[in-house]
Amino acid sequence: MVRVLVTRPEPGATATARRLAAAGHEPILLPLSETRALPAALPPPDAVDVVAVTSANALRHLPAVPAALLARPCYAVGGRTAQAARGAGFGDVRAAAGDGAALAAMIAGAEPAGATVLYLCGRIRRPEFEHALGQAGFAVRCAELYDTVFVEPGRGAAALGPDRRPIDAVLLYSPETARAMAGVMATDGADSRFGGAAFLCLSARVAAALGTVGRARTYVAVEPTEDALLALLPSG
Repeated sequence: MVRVLVTRPEPGATATARRLAAAGHEPILLPLSETRALPAALPPPDAVDVVAVTSANALRHLPAVPAALLARPCYAVGGRTAQAARGAGFGDVRAAAGDGAALAAMIAGAEPAGATVLYLCGRIRRPEFEHALGQAGFAVRCAELYDTVFVEPGRGAAALGPDRRPIDAVLLYSPETARAMAGVMATDGADSRFGGAAFLCLSARVAAALGTVGRARTYVAVEPTEDALLALLPSG
C-alpha cells in the first residue's frame, strides 16, 4: 500500500482520496490551500459571445447565471472541468486537451476573431491563456470568482499530526502549492516523513517550483490531468 499525500484544496482533495483508496492506496489529506469566493458581477448575456473556464473552482463559486448566458458555448480546459460546467447548467460545453494553450487554440479555431470571451477565473492565475486569446483578436472579460489562500509551512507540518510514518508519494497540482510544500519540507522533522517520498507533479512548472526539494525523486505527468498524475504512482 502506497501512502500518498494529497495537497490540493477541498472539495477536490476528498475526491482524489476516494480514487486513491479505491486503487488500494492510503491517502493522507493535507490541503495546502483553500479557495474563497469573491464578490463578482457577471456581464449581461448580450455582451458575451462565449464562456471559458480553466478551473472547476470557478464553477463552484459561480453566482446565479442568467439562462441566456448558460446557453452560450462554454469552453472548458479539460474533461473534469467540462463536467463541472455541465453541472453548473451550461448546455453547450466543449472540452480542450487539458491546458490553457490548448483551450485558447480551440477557441481560436472555432470562434470568429473579435468575439468576446467571458473568462470565469480566480484572482491567482497564469496570464498565458488571456494573452493568447488577445493575440488572436479576441476580447477577454475576466470574472474573478474566487481567491486562493495558502497554508503557512508551520501550520501545514502541524496538520499532519503525530503520525511519523514515512510518506511514499506527494501529489502536487500547482506551482504555488509546490512552493508551499517546499516550505513544509523545510520544517523540523520533515526528513523523517518525506526523505524517500516521490514528488509527483502535474506539469514541468510545478516541478520547477519545488526548487531543489526532492529533485532526484521528482516526476512530471505526461499531460496535465489527474489521470496522468496518478499514473506516476509507484506500485504498492
